[in-house]
Amino acid sequence: MRRTVGCALFPIIAALLLVGGLVYPMHRAARLFGPPDPALSLSQRWRLSVTLVLGANALQQPILFPQPQVTLTIAPGASARAVAGRLVEQGIITDPETFLAYLTYTGLDRRLQQGTYRLAGPLSAIQVARRITNPHARLVTVRVLPGWRREQIAASLDAGGPLQGADFLAATQRASEYLLPFPVPDDATLEGFLYPATYTLGPEDQAADLVRAMLARFTQEITPALREGFAAQGLTPYQALILASIVQREAVLEEEMPLIASVYLNRLRQGMPLEADPTVQYALGRPGQWWKSPLSAADLEVDSPFNTYRHPGLPPAPIANPGAAALQAVAFPAQTSYLFFRAACDGSGRHVFSRTFQEHLQHRCP
Repeated sequence: MRRTVGCALFPIIAALLLVGGLVYPMHRAARLFGPPDPALSLSQRWRLSVTLVLGANALQQPILFPQPQVTLTIAPGASARAVAGRLVEQGIITDPETFLAYLTYTGLDRRLQQGTYRLAGPLSAIQVARRITNPHARLVTVRVLPGWRREQIAASLDAGGPLQGADFLAATQRASEYLLPFPVPDDATLEGFLYPATYTLGPEDQAADLVRAMLARFTQEITPALREGFAAQGLTPYQALILASIVQREAVLEEEMPLIASVYLNRLRQGMPLEADPTVQYALGRPGQWWKSPLSAADLEVDSPFNTYRHPGLPPAPIANPGAAALQAVAFPAQTSYLFFRAACDGSGRHVFSRTFQEHLQHRCP
């Protein structure tokens, strides 16, 4: 009788053990990692749950990265396995299979976000997974073009990214708040110092972080050789920056920048007004039309210290942010006796240069 009862209980006990073996890993995984992706089948959920429970430490233990910050780029269409492999290569995770199981279990494998991420360790594999599936955690590139004024950079930030244009304008309003490579007037803004290049920003970066990156690039560009070139032209570094900003706005082709710089330097040496249209455009600039073109005769009479038709010498400050070519052109201009130039009539963007006003008049377009 007892043997019969024992034999009868055996299938029940086996069934209970089997059910427990199926249920426990799924229950445990849900408690540790949250609910599973509803799209998973029961067998998938069980298999992934077992992997997660066995590898829980590998997912939850923070990892000290090889470097304080690691940059990860996820290419468009990259698979979860490819991303896991890249993370292992960079020393960010140690167990790719458990990491993949976590991505699949939570459904994050379908939410990987292409882009570049800056990861600062130590982070657990779970924290890494959440970071690279969060679109707001991606790095953003900001491209600043040569010849943009501060307001144009601010407008580009408003068009997309983690920073606000108003914050950037506020951060660049007072040059005295920053360590600069040479002296500037007390009331100077950072116009001219905001070096045109491509910058990478993280979601935690502030406007001041972008400004410091720009100033660092600018300082690198102002080499001893460049300073010597400015001095050879009789210019202080700040005066050279002002002139470079005008050359940047005048030139369409970089190859003409040394010629344009020579014209303005020749005019300064002879005491002639620069009569540079970009300085008037800067004075007239407003949202939606920062560089008015063409200018009317009335525009050339605008009462502004930046109007180099009415005021001799250089304007009081840079009118834009010049690039390396414009700075080089001012330091090492072409050696000419040109005093005038105007746009060529062929629409090429080139200019025609003249030594006398009579030659200049002869180059007018029909």
